[in-house]
This record gives sequence, C-alpha cells and structure tokens, in this order.
Amino acid sequence: MKNTLPFVITISRQLGAGGAYIGQQLAKNLNVFYADREIISQAAQQLSVLKKDLESRDEKILSFWQSFIRSYAMTPDTYVPPQIMPPSDRQLFKIESGIIARIAKEHSAVIIGRCGAYILREHPNHISIFLHGDIPFRKGRIQNLYNVSEEVAGEMIVQNDKERALYHHTFTGTEWTDARRYNVSIDTSKIGVDKSIEVILKYLESI
Repeated sequence: MKNTLPFVITISRQLGAGGAYIGQQLAKNLNVFYADREIISQAAQQLSVLKKDLESRDEKILSFWQSFIRSYAMTPDTYVPPQIMPPSDRQLFKIESGIIARIAKEHSAVIIGRCGAYILREHPNHISIFLHGDIPFRKGRIQNLYNVSEEVAGEMIVQNDKERALYHHTFTGTEWTDARRYNVSIDTSKIGVDKSIEVILKYLESI
C-alpha cells in the first residue's frame, strides 16, 4: 500500500465469516484505528439517543410497519420532548456516513461494514475487502460465538444476510455480495480466518 497517510481498509462481511476478528487483527498488525461499534457510539451522541437504541438497527432497514408506527405514534396534541423520536433509516445512514468519512480523513483505519466500501469509494488510499463463507462454516462460528444451537445459527444467517442485502441495496443501489465491487474477496471457510489475515497482509505489502 502507498506510504501516504491516512489509508483506510473497509471490510464488508457475512455473519459468521470472521469480519470483526479479522478487522481487529489487521488493525493490531498495522497499528491503526479500528472502527466498528465506535461508529454507533458517535452516531448516538450526535443524535442524542442511547447507544442501545441504535444497536438493534445496525445495518438494517425498518420494516413498513416499524416506519409507520414511528411516523404516526403521536397525535398532533401530544407533547413530545425534543429528540425523543428515533432517526429515520436515511438520517441514520447519513450520520454514520459522515462519521466514516471523518474517521478515514483523520486516521489510518480499518472500518467494519455500514457500506464503508461505497462511502469511501473515492478515497485515494482505500482497499475494500469482502469476507464470505459457506453455511456450515458460518454456522459453526456463530454457535461458538453466541452459544446457540445449529438451528438458531442458521436462522441468524438467513435473517442477517437478508437485512444486510436490503440495507446495501437501499443506500448504494448495488448488490452487497458482488465481488466486483471489492479489491479483495476471500472465502474464509476455505482457508480459515487466521490464514485470511495473512493473505490480506501479504496483499497490502504487494501494492
């Protein structure tokens, strides 16, 4: 990678493919800023809402009924304190996009998810990575990480894949799993998460 700083690595990932672990290890090896939950924390501060209120909406689109309830839960004569209503999907995406852009400007960083590859597509020193894996591998990792049954792990994968695909398509107009959108695409189920880290570091040394 070019020596010019800052540089930024964005990681898009399927649930269970090892994205967070790989991102953390890359940031540690490269001695750079790691941005994942920090993005939610900063967004919560800017929106004057609790962090936990945004965590359940991370990389998700509100359903029609959730949006309807959000818009019409109040009657016109009901007093509501300022900032009590949660942000819309588009408002939240705009806030998080600004945070991601600022992090990439101020730090060399590894940034996880949230359409980072799209948001930073014009960044002059940006490498985008997509991590995916087969279902059995992802199920096994989810079972170990969250202490859930194989059935629950499978349900989590289906739901999360659907939510992330919709989120990306809504805000970027592109297909989240299209490998052509990324500089590097790795099937972590074939070589494992630790070997994937080695491959990425070797790639970064070569450019």
